[in-house]
Amino acid sequence: MPSPEQWTHPEPGEGPAAQAAQPSREQVIAGLRNTDAGGAEVTQLLTPEGERIASPQFDRYISDVDPEALRGLYRDMVLVRRADREANAMQRQGQLGIWVPLLGQEAAQVGSGRALKPQDMAFPSYREHGVAYTRGVDFKELLGIFRCTDHGGWDFQAHGFHPYTIVIGNQVLNAAGYAMGQKFEGKVGDDDGEATIVYFGDGATSQGDVHEGFVWAAVYDAPLVFFCQNNQWAISEPTERQSRLPLYQRARGYGFPGIRVDGNDVLACLAVTRWALEECRHGNGPVLIEAFTYRMDAHTTTDDPTRYRLSDELEVWKHKDPIERVRVHLARSGFADQAWFEQIQAEADAFAADLREFCFNMPEPPPERVFANVYAEPSPVLDAQRDEYLSYLAGFVEAGER
Repeated sequence: MPSPEQWTHPEPGEGPAAQAAQPSREQVIAGLRNTDAGGAEVTQLLTPEGERIASPQFDRYISDVDPEALRGLYRDMVLVRRADREANAMQRQGQLGIWVPLLGQEAAQVGSGRALKPQDMAFPSYREHGVAYTRGVDFKELLGIFRCTDHGGWDFQAHGFHPYTIVIGNQVLNAAGYAMGQKFEGKVGDDDGEATIVYFGDGATSQGDVHEGFVWAAVYDAPLVFFCQNNQWAISEPTERQSRLPLYQRARGYGFPGIRVDGNDVLACLAVTRWALEECRHGNGPVLIEAFTYRMDAHTTTDDPTRYRLSDELEVWKHKDPIERVRVHLARSGFADQAWFEQIQAEADAFAADLREFCFNMPEPPPERVFANVYAEPSPVLDAQRDEYLSYLAGFVEAGER
């Protein structure tokens, strides 16, 4: 919920504890009308009304974001959202087995993704389509995962973007190990150092894997940015059912810094992530970022959010739309006109149409594909299993011919 008072357990003497795990309807609506989602502690550089806020701490991290760069960030978010909406529609039409929407989280993903350097590595969960886009992964590569034809065919080393992880929170352990390797190999210590970022949701913070990742990264000063997209709902459970403190404050218990950023503000997400990555690549250890955002759609296409959250909540968050605030800022500042916005929308529509054509005509992989790329080296056992399986399938063909 955007009102932290409803789910924060204060320090002794600071005020009353949270009243209940499930706030009343009136409490929810009152909290949602709070202008600054996330409370006073949130870092925000661009308001929902498109007004730029100066920040002595973070302005230097976006000093290179001129009007052209800001237009680029807007374009990124528009294309990513359009592709996400198209994939959602294709799942409803039976072309994808499932889809995991990112609607409303474009700023958190594009801003943090654009903060990464080529030598950095990103570990996603299963919703980071926007991060994949910023890392140069062809959006078509994502469709095979959700059409159940492959597990992701991109070169994760070349793109600095690890394959998707379905098991909740497991990618945090993988990322911690990778970042520890960066530290052991001496790839940190200056501006050209390496860093790792790992993405997870607020629900994953209740998983043991995430906390183990916190421990290992802290103990070894691993160059790892923990990027939590707090979209308020762990499927059907709100954040206040999982934590008595704002999530970013959990970092304190592990001995590294935590910060909360407006996850619907692409400039703030870019600046804060650049700062965190700089801390990591210089050898100062891990950082936890809580991007305070909102999931505007269902958890996945198998979910019905109308069963557990209020429509009023969704309507209020629409006024905090991450794309709209950049559009308003560009228009008010004279950095873009209506013709340019229409051009970007046309480009996004063409991008989506290309995805649709690809998905509808995606070839079915041959059965032996399931045995490919299982191990880095040849495996006689796996080869024997493959041959046995193909022989089994051939028996059906021969029987049909007779």
